[in-house]
Amino acid sequence: MKAARTILMPLMIAAGFHAAAQEPAVPAALRVSPRETLVRRVHASGDQVYSCDGSQWVLAGPDARLRDDAGRTVGSHSYGPTWTWADGSAVTAKAVANISPDPNSIPWLLLRVTGHKGAGVLNNITAIQRLHTKGGKPATQSCTQMNKTLRVPYTADYYFFSPRP
Repeated sequence: MKAARTILMPLMIAAGFHAAAQEPAVPAALRVSPRETLVRRVHASGDQVYSCDGSQWVLAGPDARLRDDAGRTVGSHSYGPTWTWADGSAVTAKAVANISPDPNSIPWLLLRVTGHKGAGVLNNITAIQRLHTKGGKPATQSCTQMNKTLRVPYTADYYFFSPRP
């Protein structure tokens, strides 16, 4: 059994599984199904990008790098919203629930995956949680210059879930 674990653990890590990651404690609205299990956690840093519609800031999308616990860039989060892994696999998702524990930061989200692309780490992902957000909210003043872009720095943790085996 020990030999099997010695062989399987590096394979799981290479495949993008993070054995040490634990499911985060979250409010009920952001919990995933009990039929899903956490397979990966990453830290995001980048910008929430907004565009002025002539009177208010409208979210155009994120532009962030995803890093593992060692600080290595493993992917990106961009417009769509899309998460793309370094292996070329990608998912798009739609928010199904949110809470705002910090009025100065973008909300925490539960997202359901709506599409997959490529083979790799994100192949079987079914849900994503965005938690521990800092920043990312646009200025409170209204905008007046049509199509002006505003980039607001943010950080967050993303948790990726797939069906239990």
